Amino acid sequence: MNRRLCLAMALALGSSAALAADPYPNKPIRLIVPFAAGGTTDIVARVISEPLSKALGQPVVVDNKSGGGGTVGAAEAARAQPDGYTLSIATVSTTATNPAVNPKMPYNVQRDFTPIINVAATPNVIAVHPSFPATNYQEFIAELKKNPGKYSYATPGTGSIAHLLMEMLKSETGVNVVHIPYRGGGPALNDTVAGQVNMIFDNLPSAYPFIRDKRLRAIVVAAPKRVAGLESIPTFTEVGVPVVNRSAYYGIVGPKNLPKEIVDKVNAATKKALEDPNVQKRIAETGSDILGTTPEVFAQQMKDEYAAYKAVVDKQGIQLD
Repeated sequence: MNRRLCLAMALALGSSAALAADPYPNKPIRLIVPFAAGGTTDIVARVISEPLSKALGQPVVVDNKSGGGGTVGAAEAARAQPDGYTLSIATVSTTATNPAVNPKMPYNVQRDFTPIINVAATPNVIAVHPSFPATNYQEFIAELKKNPGKYSYATPGTGSIAHLLMEMLKSETGVNVVHIPYRGGGPALNDTVAGQVNMIFDNLPSAYPFIRDKRLRAIVVAAPKRVAGLESIPTFTEVGVPVVNRSAYYGIVGPKNLPKEIVDKVNAATKKALEDPNVQKRIAETGSDILGTTPEVFAQQMKDEYAAYKAVVDKQGIQLD
């Protein structure tokens, strides 16, 4: 081997070693949001991106990749290189409800992602049109049992968290309510407020302004505890159906095989971002509670949520339209 070739190889190896020694991160990080801009998932991502950038020392750039109920963006995140420069916001839709109802998902939740941290969770609520003949949960269930199939409920679509939560309630209580799927939460909410559908299972931040203005009546919430502003409304645990007491969550995941040192660094940086009073205030304004879990806790939450929704899909025989 001639001297020139040896020198070239030594320089190349030296450059590679220097590059490998560079601490993570040394360039901008892409944070995929698998939904359109403006929703709660997007808001949470953008609220934490700036303080997360400061904590990590590199820009964290939010990239909205919507489509397929979150499937398009989640699949792109799953295919990314496990180098920590492509991360994604994971929701109940992308990691539990959609996979539970769709056997042809382009990714396997347990196999293709590395859980990093669960950032926040948002309560859900059953709200009825004011004309509905019930003012509390007991009256609500009694009315549904007395009139099986008479009433309908609106959701953002088949396989959404709202759809599967109501199916859980139906399974647990034996009530029969007709599902009316919409193409998104906005149209579903508008038709419920207009009285064209009797009730909606919705995330609380969307429904709350109409509940506050008495254009909808809250019946029961899915939340760890009673929520501010609706102190008289019980949780599903309080009314005896704890399996339905499930929130919508917003966590951060990476692709499979993400190195532990990167997972730990992003987890610690996110927790630091969540200590910012402004971040806490802005997340609270979405109606969400801050979580800030360990990677292990988030991994177990993802498994538990998928198992719960898969069980109701199988029991109720739910299929995509």
